[in-house]
Amino acid sequence: MTAKKNPETKEEIIQSFDLYIKAVSGKKAEDIVAIDVRGLSSVADVLVICSAQSHRQVIAIADFIERHMKKSGIKPISVEGKNEGMWVLLDYGDIIIHVFYETVRKFYDLEGMWSDAKRIAIDELKIYPKTSSFVIPAEA
Repeated sequence: MTAKKNPETKEEIIQSFDLYIKAVSGKKAEDIVAIDVRGLSSVADVLVICSAQSHRQVIAIADFIERHMKKSGIKPISVEGKNEGMWVLLDYGDIIIHVFYETVRKFYDLEGMWSDAKRIAIDELKIYPKTSSFVIPAEA
């Protein structure tokens, strides 16, 4: 199964998104931010951005995300930058995950580029992977 499985209901969206957030938080990714780019981008619906403290951790987080998602039958459409360990982009269709080395994240400032986009509130991250809670913003 590839990543382009569009959830229909809010519950399906939450369940699908929860799977991605669990994958991202599985290897101590830091500063996890989710940005709702629906209506602003034709490329994806959500950008998930996180940081790591070292090049090795960037690669470890990206590898973990791929393995975790593959267990659920979801494979990325594309993975870029894994060999360098500075910025790994995992394209899952509607959700794109960016794993940054911390200083590279600050330099490119994707959050600033998407400052007009709504943030998806992610609560209780410290107790992952047991529980998750987040809010899908209402469409304008």
